[in-house]
Amino acid sequence: MSALAYILAQRQLPVSGSDVRSTPITDRLQAVGARIFTRQEATNFEIFQPLINGSLESAALLAAVGGTAARLNGGATAPGTALFPAPQVICSTAIAPDNAEYQAALQRGYPIFHRSDVLAALIATYRSVAVAGTHGKTTTSSLIGQILLATGLDPTIIVGGEVSAWGGNARLGLSPYLVAEADESDGTLAKHAPEIGVITNIELDHPDHYRSLDEVIGTFKTFARQCQVLVGCWDCQTLRQHLQPTLTYSLNPDSGADYTVKQVQYGAEGSYAQVWERGQPLGELRLRLLGRHNLSNTLAAVAVARYLGLEFAPIAGAIADFRGAKRRFEMRGEAGGITFIDDYAHHPSEIRATLAAARLWLAFQPGRRLVVLFQPHRYSRTHTFFEEFSTAFSDADLVILTEIYSAGETNWYQVSGQQLSGAIAKQHPQVMYYENLSTLAAELPERLLPGDIALFLGAGNLNQVIPQMLACFENQPL
Repeated sequence: MSALAYILAQRQLPVSGSDVRSTPITDRLQAVGARIFTRQEATNFEIFQPLINGSLESAALLAAVGGTAARLNGGATAPGTALFPAPQVICSTAIAPDNAEYQAALQRGYPIFHRSDVLAALIATYRSVAVAGTHGKTTTSSLIGQILLATGLDPTIIVGGEVSAWGGNARLGLSPYLVAEADESDGTLAKHAPEIGVITNIELDHPDHYRSLDEVIGTFKTFARQCQVLVGCWDCQTLRQHLQPTLTYSLNPDSGADYTVKQVQYGAEGSYAQVWERGQPLGELRLRLLGRHNLSNTLAAVAVARYLGLEFAPIAGAIADFRGAKRRFEMRGEAGGITFIDDYAHHPSEIRATLAAARLWLAFQPGRRLVVLFQPHRYSRTHTFFEEFSTAFSDADLVILTEIYSAGETNWYQVSGQQLSGAIAKQHPQVMYYENLSTLAAELPERLLPGDIALFLGAGNLNQVIPQMLACFENQPL
């Protein structure tokens, strides 16, 4: 949502919105002219009411807002807004039906659109690259954005994570190119019809929306049909069985994919590989990102860049400079001899891939413990993948769990973080559980030792503990 708001504000459209608190993201939106409310109330819409008594400056502002809304909405107005057309209200799936602002928009008859409608409209406007998949979307789309930016194509970029190369999760370019992360979680992926579509993998990850993997596959099939060119990971068995990509990529040099790698080396500073294109060597690739999954994501970016006609040398140069997105194995700091890492992994497959990458890294640092702190995300996901979660932490030396982050869900399943910690403890000798983050923050300093790698996993708010730990250990002698 914030990335879309940023792009629209940068395109000189009047943008307003709300969040429950001020954050660096809302501060960034305000810096480009967006009006941000730190409450979600019906009164936020009062700026769109017909002006009765007010300054000329206020009248001009309201006229500008109303006029732009009318242009975007084809000139339509809502009941009771004769002087000023209705604002267009954009919501995401995260907004509950009883949200005060949402209810006010309904009552006032304002046109309401889903976040995906805005993204679909932007995708249709540009020469677009839309990156989809259950895992790896943010890294892959960010890599593609980095390549296009570094090679002078000046893309517009909309991704799900913050990237230092463009100072956030969005960038407005002046060229016809758009790189966007396309989310399948709520089925709205089916709205997008890009020039180039990328699918990194297909798994069931959102049981709150999908009842089965077949439903997930159906959404990806619809997306695939609407792409002029489809780039797919040939290492994903589900994709191979159900889709026919235009271009394929694989870490297996014998797979027959269009883009493959040989002589792969994983090191403490990243990965190295020789890239092959349809049986011919392209050149050497070095990346700072750890793990097989990130090499696969990088190969997807290479396939897209080559389709756009870019030479391999500048592609490889842009990839070598890429430092990753925030919350993707992000080094948050070191204190007391402990390294703190933040990662968004919240699905069993993502956890296994992230821990495997951590183990590759630790192979060059013998004697260090991998302490994994995990906050389960959503009751529906925890319930559906309960058994998979229980076996996903074998690469950790110590596993610390917290209570489940609800993300607004009701716990119809009667599942808990403590139950999951018990299941993991049957597979792992070192497991601990903390019911809340305040208790965890108070006791974690006693659990961590100099030399530890503290890896925080989850899509919730567990990473809020990291600054407290850094401050705590910075004040302690080694």
